[in-house]
Amino acid sequence: MNQRNPEISKGIDWLLVWLYLALCVIGLLCIFSVEYRSGENIVQNLLGFKKEYSKQFFFMGISFVIAIFILLTDSKFFTATANLSYLFGICLILATFVVGKNVAGSKSWIPLGVMNIQPVEVCKIFTSLAIAKYLSAPDLDFQKTKSQLIAAAIAFAPAILSVMQKEPGAALVYFSFALALFREGLPAKYIVAVLSLITLIIASIIIKQDVLFIILTLVALLLIYIVKQRKKKSRNVITAIVLIWMVSVGVQKFLVPTLFEKILKPHQVVRIFASFGIDDYQFKDSARAVAIQKEYNKLGTAKKGDNSKVESYNVRQSKIAIGSGGFSGKGYLKGTQTSGDFIPAQNTDFIFSSVGENFGFLGSTVLMLLYFGMMLRIVFVAERQRSTFSRVYAYCVAGILFVHVFLNICMTIGLAPSPGITLPFLSYGGSSLLTFTILLFILIKLDADRQMVLR
Repeated sequence: MNQRNPEISKGIDWLLVWLYLALCVIGLLCIFSVEYRSGENIVQNLLGFKKEYSKQFFFMGISFVIAIFILLTDSKFFTATANLSYLFGICLILATFVVGKNVAGSKSWIPLGVMNIQPVEVCKIFTSLAIAKYLSAPDLDFQKTKSQLIAAAIAFAPAILSVMQKEPGAALVYFSFALALFREGLPAKYIVAVLSLITLIIASIIIKQDVLFIILTLVALLLIYIVKQRKKKSRNVITAIVLIWMVSVGVQKFLVPTLFEKILKPHQVVRIFASFGIDDYQFKDSARAVAIQKEYNKLGTAKKGDNSKVESYNVRQSKIAIGSGGFSGKGYLKGTQTSGDFIPAQNTDFIFSSVGENFGFLGSTVLMLLYFGMMLRIVFVAERQRSTFSRVYAYCVAGILFVHVFLNICMTIGLAPSPGITLPFLSYGGSSLLTFTILLFILIKLDADRQMVLR
């Protein structure tokens, strides 16, 4: 009788496994459709390890082996080594400053022969485990500010190092851990603070600096006037308004300009400006202005419409490809944009354009339903855990998936700046595929042993 090995299959959530396999296969098909040319020997190329689809096939094989290895591992191993693995991840990121490979002006990759590994990508696994370990401590009171700050430090330390590596796009993903923190009781006031900060940064980009300063000042004065009229003892409230005004002015006059002038790379600045239609930003550093202009020319930006909105070549071509797919798509291997190398990074950051052109709105919707189904299933799995460790880890995985999918697809269709974030399980790259495979299968293993209370 043909039976599954009970040691591997016992308690496994097979729905998550099948969703994972479906996304991996779709990713391989999309990468193949981009690279395939009529008349090529598919088998020879697949085994030759020269085409990216052949390498992705190889990475999938490695990922499946690692997945099986994780399912055979004792769940207690992940709790016992959580802090040690986090320390290893931080050291790995620090190592890139010394031995890192320079890619697009950022030393955030470590070459390993057949593939390059990006430590800040892999560190998402270790950070998820470390946060789960910390929040599952039996004597932890997460309502205390000290505990909240420690959890935030664990979550964002790799992000800070990523920014120092000039990889702010990768750092954005670490905000996904906020989902797990909020699930465990982080006060809602922090949500308001973060959303307000994001709104202020966007306003600082699209509104002239002096105009925004006047708006902020008038709003603060109006609030102070209202408070004085309605409250007798209003000193503390007025002090809070003044402090918030000072912080807001600091963000718009110093933080945002520093990001564009010093931290972000020229192509990242151009992508952000392209998303918000900015083409007249005044740089204080003339050399920086020249570098930005060169990046505009290199990316082939162009003005479109009466509002002179600037749109990068990458996004423009991606939208053309997706739009040309129509409702049901042009058909597999019949896409002209993606197969004609018109879209830069179409195997990695812009892989969704291949789905849109080949399979149209219908295929894109199916893909989104697969992602939505996986995230919904992860939340369901999280809520049935007996262990705080497993629940927190599951929410970390759900948050990471959501941020990656949301930002990547919004970037591809021109609704968000291009942060260089991959589409989980679809984008080409061993580092990305292995990271998401390990993230997911650790969760599957923890869920399989959910009757155990892990700390």
